[in-house]
Amino acid sequence: MDIGFGAPVAGAWATPRNLTEFGRRAERLGYRSLWTFQRLLIPAGSRMAPVYHSVLDPLVSLGFLAAATSSIRLGVVTFCHPFASPLLLAKQAATVDVLSGGRLDLGVGSGWLPEEFTGSGASMAHRGARTEEYLAALRALWTSDSGFAGTYYTIPPGRQDPPPVQRPGPPILLGGMSRPAMERAGRIGDGWVTASSADLSQIAAAAKVVQEAAAAAGRGPARIVCRGVVRAGKEARSESGQRVLLSGSYPQIREDVAWLESCGVTEVFYDLNWDPAVGDPAVEEGAAVLRASEVLEELAPGAPGGWR
Repeated sequence: MDIGFGAPVAGAWATPRNLTEFGRRAERLGYRSLWTFQRLLIPAGSRMAPVYHSVLDPLVSLGFLAAATSSIRLGVVTFCHPFASPLLLAKQAATVDVLSGGRLDLGVGSGWLPEEFTGSGASMAHRGARTEEYLAALRALWTSDSGFAGTYYTIPPGRQDPPPVQRPGPPILLGGMSRPAMERAGRIGDGWVTASSADLSQIAAAAKVVQEAAAAAGRGPARIVCRGVVRAGKEARSESGQRVLLSGSYPQIREDVAWLESCGVTEVFYDLNWDPAVGDPAVEEGAAVLRASEVLEELAPGAPGGWR
């Protein structure tokens, strides 16, 4: 199983220096990938978690990381497609893929915050159908100059150059925790990625849904990518009193990763942006960096007792 790391894009540690340093250190330590995420707006009066209060743009951050690294893969989970035309995202994704030498993994989601839809002039209706057409439009732009004609998107014939390094284009991972979203990921995506709020104790059943949909569509096995919201040093408890996976001691977290692999997960990335001591903009940067550095080192793939 591959092990990745959430890049410093939210809160106190989201600085140019930390993006560079953590990206390079993750690469040296053998991590497979770096990941960003998207948040466009914090509505006035919102009680959203601190992780969302100060977030760098995901694709701009990946372009920055492309210049700071040389081999580690670069991913976003997830870019909400209703907020950008396929013409724009195809160009942005191809650019990151070119600048990184073919290292982009493109996570795509449907979005859920009403205020972001309003601010983007987007519709919340028919999101599933729009997702399917959006992916078809992306792939058409990356592989031909014939344009695209659909119910929701129309792109005139023409070219976008340079094309992505990866052919026919960057792998597309779909988000969404509903059964239809999982089935869609298996049927038309290259894989599925969990949400930060996912109950990982149920991951085996979800992975099975994705893989069955992929097999029914005549496709190979899908990637199952788990956003690992790590709570190192303290056990978190669910409403039922059970320890939340990826919380507690480092040995416990490593055991959880092994169990996730047995459930069909192909990649876990440790995302410290969700750690209140790291991703909250109100905490002190130095303390956030020290905590993140410890977790980065302790859970590195090549660390003693770490994943290999």
